[in-house]
Amino acid sequence: MNRNNVDTFEKLSGQLSSTYEEISLLSKKNPNDAVNKFKLKFVNKLISQSNDYLAEKYKPFDGFDNFDEDDIPQNSDVVFILSQYLQCFEKQRADNVVINRGAWYWRVQGNDEDKLDEEGMVLIRTIKPKKLKD
Repeated sequence: MNRNNVDTFEKLSGQLSSTYEEISLLSKKNPNDAVNKFKLKFVNKLISQSNDYLAEKYKPFDGFDNFDEDDIPQNSDVVFILSQYLQCFEKQRADNVVINRGAWYWRVQGNDEDKLDEEGMVLIRTIKPKKLKD
């Protein structure tokens, strides 16, 4: 990973998390209600960007690219899919972070201007990976 990957990760995972929380609230009240087209447009854009970022190694479902806008999904369907994406983002985080002196860091490729560790990597502070489901 590099700095740009970390920036993209943080942006997409944050957007996924907030979208998940919002639609989860709707789903708790009315799980079988359809997601409105306005929200679905943004959910699909976020999923598409996540698919590009996660690529084959971390993408949760091989055959799923986005929701069909002509067959609008229910709130509970969107929550299910978003939770899978969040899980895959956390798997990627867990695979690319280390703990150093009690803090969590991304290990990323550095350049000449960075303070590099003995393996030529830079540490960027992050949060502890959330518990992964088995």
